[in-house]
Amino acid sequence: MGLFNRKQSSNSPADPAMAELGREYANARRHGDRKTMNKIRREINTSDKDLSSFADGMNAYDAVPPAYSTRRNRRR
Repeated sequence: MGLFNRKQSSNSPADPAMAELGREYANARRHGDRKTMNKIRREINTSDKDLSSFADGMNAYDAVPPAYSTRRNRRR
């Protein structure tokens, strides 16, 4: 039983490009990169693509736990 051992479902995202944007958005949100978040929001608002693929990409990234604690080596 590994940390990333998840069974693959047969449901792949309808639009892989939107799923990738969702993963990039979740990554930017985790790291506090507002510039990238706003850029991705503008791309989504201008396109009429399937937003469920975007949400699936975000959820896939959010399911992976952070690699390190956010309070690492900080003075209190």
